[in-house]
Amino acid sequence: MNDRTGPTGLKVMVVDDHPMWRDAVARDLAEAGFEVVATAGDGLQAVRRARAAAPDVLVLDLNLPELPGVQVCKELVGSLPGLRVLVLSASGEHADVLEAVKSGATGYLLKSASTGELLDAVRRTAVGDPVFTPGLAGLVLGEYRRLATEPAPATPDEPGAPQLTERETEVLRLVAKGLSYKQIAERLVISHRTVQNHVQNTLGKLQLHNRVELVRYAIERGLDDA
Repeated sequence: MNDRTGPTGLKVMVVDDHPMWRDAVARDLAEAGFEVVATAGDGLQAVRRARAAAPDVLVLDLNLPELPGVQVCKELVGSLPGLRVLVLSASGEHADVLEAVKSGATGYLLKSASTGELLDAVRRTAVGDPVFTPGLAGLVLGEYRRLATEPAPATPDEPGAPQLTERETEVLRLVAKGLSYKQIAERLVISHRTVQNHVQNTLGKLQLHNRVELVRYAIERGLDDA
């Protein structure tokens, strides 16, 4: 079946302190066509091995010895170009979900997810789509809105600041509404990669670092209501 086919050359690393679970996830990913470049059983080992293996997607548990998963995420996101983090956790606690997203995770999946859901989540995470177990996406969008009411550290609207193109603004507006890259591509009748490029260009122009900051920027300016 197509849902068990991984993108050629996509490098994945699995981090979990339970050997049987870690090995099972790694095996499922490898059988689906992903290249499992490394595994790790604790946080410090995860940081060290991820820097050496440079995976495209890090499938990360939160409850780790030596260094918590959220700290692993903070250490690696930004320092490894192109790295995306998919949290795979037994915890559905709102505080854990929000802390993971604020630490730079692209998605958050519960361990109760099926193998097919995991494979799909890894594929989508790799291209920057936010992936959440049903019920958690609304929570994260609500947090974006809450953050937008707080003072922002950056003000890219100063005179001489880079201006977004009409298309970049349109994509930004849809990102703020919580649409996935695939949904935006369908709405605007453009390719998924074009959406990714617009988002990356916008992040660069506004000197922002991730989707959380981008959505916050858009909501602060009322683009989600436009």
